[in-house]
Amino acid sequence: MEQQEGHEKKYLIDKFVQPVHKFIQQEKSSGIVLGASVLIALIFANSPLSADYFRFFQHKLGFRFDGVSYLEFSIYHWINDGLMAIFFFVVGLELKREFVEGELSNLRMAILPIAAAVGGMLMPALIYHIMNRTGEASNGWGIPMATDIAFALGVLYLFGKRVPTSIKVFLAALAIVDDLGAVVVIALFYTSKIDIINLTYGFLFAGTMFIGNKMGVRNLLFYAILGVAGVWAAFVMSGVHATIAAVISAFTIPADVRINPRGYINRLNAQLTRLNLIQLNDRSTLSEEQVHIFDTIKKDTNAAIPPLQRLEHAFYPIATFIVLPIFAIANAGVPFQVHADLWTGSVALGVALGLFVGKPLGVIGTTYLLVKLKIAKYPKGMNLQYLMGIGMLASIGFTMSIFITSLAFDEPAHFVQSKLGIFAASIAGGVLGYFILKKAIRKDGSNNCSHAET
Repeated sequence: MEQQEGHEKKYLIDKFVQPVHKFIQQEKSSGIVLGASVLIALIFANSPLSADYFRFFQHKLGFRFDGVSYLEFSIYHWINDGLMAIFFFVVGLELKREFVEGELSNLRMAILPIAAAVGGMLMPALIYHIMNRTGEASNGWGIPMATDIAFALGVLYLFGKRVPTSIKVFLAALAIVDDLGAVVVIALFYTSKIDIINLTYGFLFAGTMFIGNKMGVRNLLFYAILGVAGVWAAFVMSGVHATIAAVISAFTIPADVRINPRGYINRLNAQLTRLNLIQLNDRSTLSEEQVHIFDTIKKDTNAAIPPLQRLEHAFYPIATFIVLPIFAIANAGVPFQVHADLWTGSVALGVALGLFVGKPLGVIGTTYLLVKLKIAKYPKGMNLQYLMGIGMLASIGFTMSIFITSLAFDEPAHFVQSKLGIFAASIAGGVLGYFILKKAIRKDGSNNCSHAET
């Protein structure tokens, strides 16, 4: 009876968990969740609960010891400096993986997405600067520089296998370089007063992590403690934005393995052979020898996976389906009814034109020029029409653009104007990019059919 109840309970859990797991595994899911979070924020900001919505994120949280407060920040600040550090940590892991063995490891292959990303950062910054040269508004030049990798790839993955893999890789590499550029911009231009002593402590902790990597330390707890209690805390107190600490910490994580794949297979086969020789029973508990074998397999498996990829695999769902939605809910709320005149300022227009016009111009123009000059070649399957669609998707600048907005402005009106510009450009760029790619795919399919008939 108890066994039957256990099976029924497991069935109900699986019935709920499996669809969720299947949804998370889909490439487009991150964009869907992020879009839903933006919608939730907009609904709250324009509902009777608007005042409570904004007030909630101003509540302060911190640590108090002997009457003295430490790290006491608003919930909004904790989200942007604390939770977003997890997102930037994943970005750092992705960057390191790409530089070690990915699309950015070969300069000949990487030159096109790198150049496209640089062009796509400079052109929107220039357009914004031309329109906002003075006052606090001039601080926002970095806002239209960044592409939102989750949304952009989410739109691209709506086409499934109809889009050549090489084009997906090109957009992903472009967006990753774009993220690196945004991190550098934040570090150099959006950092307030710097406390040199705490900053020195932060680099000392990061240096210890790097030395641990070179000495062969593979214990993830070692990197977690030094990364959070050391690098992150020191950077928070230094005035340098904490997200930079997350990227620096990510670059210290080992990317090599103790056991190569062939060695792992040999060791695994040896353990499975031992396991087959043991008399099996129907009990739920294992013998000491079985426990030892399974424990050995587990250790060998961990030794065969680079710590960098283990962490990336573990943190990616957290960053994508927890951190980014919370960030969106906290940052995307714009009370439209109170700000009917917001488009009269140059901030919203500068951000919108920077993203919607500057970003595609920079990406498409730079890529096309390098191909025409024969410095680089299009990825397999790409043509000018695909490039135009990718360029428009690059104008989706949600997450990083809003994040830089929170660093660039103190004036609430500028903050809201910037978010309006981001929303307008991202929606327009995403929709236009989708239809350009749809037309390119249809044309590509027709050409393939005609070639087949011939």
